[in-house]
Amino acid sequence: MPSAPQSRRVALFATCLTDTFFPDTARAVVRLLERLGCSVEFPMDQTCCGQMHYNTGYHDRAKPLARNVSKVFAGYDAVIMPSGSCAGMVRHVYPSLGVDPGSTYELSEFLIDVLGVEDVGAYFPHRVTYHPTCHSLRMLGVGDKPLRLLRAVKGLELAELPAAETCCGFGGTFALKNADVSAAMLADKMTAVLDTSAEVVTAGDNSCLMHIGGGLSRLRTGVHPLHLAEILASTEEEPWTATR
Repeated sequence: MPSAPQSRRVALFATCLTDTFFPDTARAVVRLLERLGCSVEFPMDQTCCGQMHYNTGYHDRAKPLARNVSKVFAGYDAVIMPSGSCAGMVRHVYPSLGVDPGSTYELSEFLIDVLGVEDVGAYFPHRVTYHPTCHSLRMLGVGDKPLRLLRAVKGLELAELPAAETCCGFGGTFALKNADVSAAMLADKMTAVLDTSAEVVTAGDNSCLMHIGGGLSRLRTGVHPLHLAEILASTEEEPWTATR
């Protein structure tokens, strides 16, 4: 596996949702990057990127948060986010707020475009389907990078998701303001997931996985939502189990 140059300063921007509700994802990112030779720092002063405020129309409230993020992560050669939506906010919206976005990467982008690796040495003997989240797909243009990483995972059986590029219905505050529409979109996405007979549904954003996983859990389907980072960090020595 390629190793990161010793001079590279890499930082993890965990994002609010991951830090608060899904810390295992952040830990998985660190394990994965360290396994690939990176030395990862976690600046303790990091806060929300401001996406929720900006997307809800509170641009003035988003700007101080954006400035803080830019300040906290200044000087790093790469800032990795396990979230296409937050990475999209930083890369594409910060400049319109007059804020330096720095060298920000969504996880799959960093692995393939910067480290130049597809096989990260993962082991995950489960049937998995992948949901491409809207921001990663349309704003960042990550394309098939997550799929390339998943196909290289030892033991993993990748099941194609029908109508994969259709939104799951989360959309941040969209799910709150348009609950009925969101629920209908979620129902379609869950049907597609169940049609794959997958044990696990994965994505690059915990926000979408929380939405999809919540619906699947309420229906007692037995399908588990799991962030891409946690699959890529899984090894034969530390196998993932549904009871974790």
